[in-house]
Amino acid sequence: MSAISEVTHFITSGTISGLPTIVVMILPFVIGLILGYLIHKILKIAIIALIVLVIVSYFGFFGLSLDVLKNQATKYGPIVYQYGVLLIGILPLSIGFIIGLIIGFILS
Repeated sequence: MSAISEVTHFITSGTISGLPTIVVMILPFVIGLILGYLIHKILKIAIIALIVLVIVSYFGFFGLSLDVLKNQATKYGPIVYQYGVLLIGILPLSIGFIIGLIIGFILS
């Protein structure tokens, strides 16, 4: 029981870099809620835009070439991979952000 009381005492009375601990713990959760909501809304728009792009390219108004897509993938692939690894390395440290992201995505 003393471990639980120590944790609650640290959360309610401790500070991290001058900020109260509860603020440091709640901030990633709130950011996750907002980003989850925005990702859900933007994903709906992106799916509609993708469908329109496929229809327009099917009728020949816009050309999609696999060579162009392959060149873009080889050009920007390593950069995307580098940022992806960075993001995956940071996310497990903030479980509040992940929980907020999931809740924000579901509630939108």
